[in-house]
Amino acid sequence: MNLWRKSTLALALCSAFLMGCSDDDDEWQNSIPETDKDPTTTHIDGYIFRPGLAPATEQNMRNLRVPAGFAVNKFAEDLGMPRILAVTPEGYVYYSDRQAGTVTLLQDTNGDGMSDRKQVVANIKQAHGLAVRQGKLYIVAVKELYVTNIDMATGSLSTPQMLINDLPDGGQHPNRTMAFGPDGMLYLSVGSTCNSCPEPNPENATMLKVDLSSMSRQVFAKGLRNTIGFGWHPQTNVFWGMDHGIDWLGDDEQKEELNRIEQGKHYGWPYIFGEGKYNPGDRPEGDTTYAQYLAKTTLPTLTYQAHAAPMAMAFYTGSMFPAEYQNDAFVAMRGSWNRREPVGYKVVRLRFQDGQPTQFEDFLTGFLINSNSSHFGRLVGLAVNRDGSLLVSDDTNGVIYRVARQ
Repeated sequence: MNLWRKSTLALALCSAFLMGCSDDDDEWQNSIPETDKDPTTTHIDGYIFRPGLAPATEQNMRNLRVPAGFAVNKFAEDLGMPRILAVTPEGYVYYSDRQAGTVTLLQDTNGDGMSDRKQVVANIKQAHGLAVRQGKLYIVAVKELYVTNIDMATGSLSTPQMLINDLPDGGQHPNRTMAFGPDGMLYLSVGSTCNSCPEPNPENATMLKVDLSSMSRQVFAKGLRNTIGFGWHPQTNVFWGMDHGIDWLGDDEQKEELNRIEQGKHYGWPYIFGEGKYNPGDRPEGDTTYAQYLAKTTLPTLTYQAHAAPMAMAFYTGSMFPAEYQNDAFVAMRGSWNRREPVGYKVVRLRFQDGQPTQFEDFLTGFLINSNSSHFGRLVGLAVNRDGSLLVSDDTNGVIYRVARQ
């Protein structure tokens, strides 16, 4: 267990990540006038705590909790480091392994809820984001976007063809994700290169919109630090995304953000966070004040516990779960490292009412064990399988879990 209170070393880390930390309390930064006060005098206590890794044994799996009427099993294991998931209507399940640089096909051929087929179908360095559309699988690495044809009879892929090779450098957040919107355009998330800093490349910390017919792209929304999980509500087609908060602002800041993502909007990073708070680590460039930056910032619709680390998001439109789950979303919370007590390490349900998000609630928990000193799963990918079950990837023990209705 690696736990330490911020002292000289942590202050140095905080300075490196935030470019300035000092003495005042957190509440003071919310009352700064428009012009001359500088909130870089905020005092922050930062922590590093990474729970130890335990194996995904049957005994540890008995610690998992889901709502009444649901059950969890291993869909597949010994998978390396599975990250993003994609499922076709035919039941082909694909997962990316960024470290191995592979995309692998899984298939449950006998309908018993476990994969009995495993085949590497693409080799692409740092392959991460996956998206299925009209018989094709799209694969995005750090700077490159590829497309392959899916053989509908076998699930195998054609040789990947490169479509884009000039996406921005990855830096701290190289994990590109993407999805097709209701308009048929490809939306591609490009995270920031740093924890908190001005970005020289205008495509970093953005959501890009890509027109594959012309191979043109534009910045759809900006000020998004790292929105890995996103999607469109099945009834309203409203675009929602979960953004990662800034590290080193303390145990309970910055909270993770659920944003309604709209064209041309700015979501505040790196200068504004949460409910309009000023980031003490960076000042707006030039003569722009915090208040002026806040005025052009779109604030989150909901927030979630800081450092939980939201990953994939999946709206539920399957037929297996009870009707009350229809059109709600699931979010994989990878888990914290930058706070004293660990949070995350779970899947949460995001409830919607009349098309509006109302609250988060636990759905799949129990990956933290031994009084929260250890874990046996840091979750990444989510996908609704053909049978309506929910698939969840863990890239630490190489497992994909399946949550099904009993």
